Amino acid sequence: MSEELCRKLGFQFSDSKLLKIALTHRSSDDENNERLEFLGDSIVNFIIAEALYQQFPRAQEGDLSRWRASLINRDALGNLARSFDLGRYLYLGPGELKSGGGDRQSILSCAMEAIIGAIYLDSGFAVARECVLKWYQPLLQSISLAANHKDPKTQLQEYLQGIRLPLPLYTVESVEGESHQQTFVVSCSVEGVEQKALGKGTSRRRAEQTAAEIMLGMMKK
Repeated sequence: MSEELCRKLGFQFSDSKLLKIALTHRSSDDENNERLEFLGDSIVNFIIAEALYQQFPRAQEGDLSRWRASLINRDALGNLARSFDLGRYLYLGPGELKSGGGDRQSILSCAMEAIIGAIYLDSGFAVARECVLKWYQPLLQSISLAANHKDPKTQLQEYLQGIRLPLPLYTVESVEGESHQQTFVVSCSVEGVEQKALGKGTSRRRAEQTAAEIMLGMMKK
């Protein structure tokens, strides 16, 4: 069983006892994975923080924190554990076995962190980092794609900041139609640009996005 899991993880333990402890829930034994979980939590936090810092050199602290939280929360770690079918290999007490603990997100996520801690103790930080980055590569790629598809208002704001101009001003010029089917007309004006950009939309936000897109196109010509 342990050999099978090691193949899935892409890592072979030198000390098989570390893997057994990482898979042992506190309901099963006094020597359980809680201490390894504590260690693994810190390690995966740092590895993902470093990866995001390197991958997005222009991102603000708020974005980096938000992305990190989305990658190392209970659901993300639990889903990672499920990709290895980790529930099959856990050592659980009778009560947890009966209640389906091997399929519980909290137990799976903790075991995943414990495995990361165990890999670190077995083979050092560089190897643990290599494993975590390999496992997280698709998720890091998905964040990269999302970050590169920013909405027009954000793109315009960042463009103006890059050329040291004040933020744009959005003004609702008119609202047409019945309350349940309105059309908003919003203008976007930028200091130093004579012409306003007008955007229409079924909500103020959509109209602002359209106006920002038009203004960005005007400024880049």
